Amino acid sequence: MAKKKSFSTKSKSKSKDKTPAADEKPDKASRGALYFVGVMGLITFFAGIGFAVWSFVQYQFAIDGPAEAEQIFTVPKGAGTSAIAAKLESEGLIDNSKLFKMMVRMDKVDGTIKAGEFVIPAKSSMRGVMKVLSEGKAILYPFTAPEGLTSAQIIRAMSGVETLTGDAPDTPAEGTMLPETYMTPRGMSRAALVAKMQKAQKDVLDELWDNRQKDLPIKTKQEAIILASVIEKETGVTSERDVVAGLFMNRLNKGIRLQSDPTIIYGVSQGEPLGRGIRQSEIDRKTDWNTYQMDGLPKTPICNPGREAIAAVLQPAKTDYIFFVADGTGGHVFAKTLKGHNDNVRNWRKIEQQRKRQAAQKE
Repeated sequence: MAKKKSFSTKSKSKSKDKTPAADEKPDKASRGALYFVGVMGLITFFAGIGFAVWSFVQYQFAIDGPAEAEQIFTVPKGAGTSAIAAKLESEGLIDNSKLFKMMVRMDKVDGTIKAGEFVIPAKSSMRGVMKVLSEGKAILYPFTAPEGLTSAQIIRAMSGVETLTGDAPDTPAEGTMLPETYMTPRGMSRAALVAKMQKAQKDVLDELWDNRQKDLPIKTKQEAIILASVIEKETGVTSERDVVAGLFMNRLNKGIRLQSDPTIIYGVSQGEPLGRGIRQSEIDRKTDWNTYQMDGLPKTPICNPGREAIAAVLQPAKTDYIFFVADGTGGHVFAKTLKGHNDNVRNWRKIEQQRKRQAAQKE
């Protein structure tokens, strides 16, 4: 009986020991759950605030801007985002330069805004303004260099263009620029435009040279430019350039001097207009360009030839012509023999005399 009582007491003791442990488990679980709920609540709270801020900012980026009318905005060369944002705000295109800078950085276009002039539509949002400045096309201004100008004449023409910047560069080597119309943004430097014109000529010459006729008396690209410059000054009629080129090829192949009047003028005035006829003393003068007094080609080009003149040199017409003279209409008449040429010259002299009489009558 004593053993049973002892066993019963021991069991009760164990039962009392287990009760506090069982009570602790729900307390820890409750505290953990509360902690988790609290953390999640804070996260949700701050996420809500963040979303609200983000939504507000996005709204500010998207709402209409303050500009009542379309405006031209100039991004200065080398300007950073802060300077551009401040300029936009000062010119009334955005309301908040700090928000604009934030948006530029959020959209990762910082540093991609291009220099130049841009058309900003009326009521453009900040995002719209950013898109125009980073992706849009700047306003471009045409600069036209007509075929046949000397390098000095092209540089002078550039000097008077207000949208170009920088001092006029040193006059490039004659015949190294391609005459045509170039679209330039405001702020482009004159030196950069010269480089662009020189690259354009190199690209055209490389392209045409690879497809040139075989067995031409022109052996180098420089010789091609020299002869093209003579053809450019001899005729402005596109349809006869390849014929003039073929005629000059015949002369070179036969060892006959080119006898081109524009080469005389270049030796006298470096290509500047004489304002009068060529004198006999100038025809007889030996220079590095006067093809009446020298065999072969001039020393250098006498102007900057255009694409058509270069193409004519490298793809000349197949012809038996040796001589040509002006026809009074801006073009030329061609001859295969000296007799035919002399007849054409007499006809040209008659045209000249008739024009002089008509001019005298008008006076």
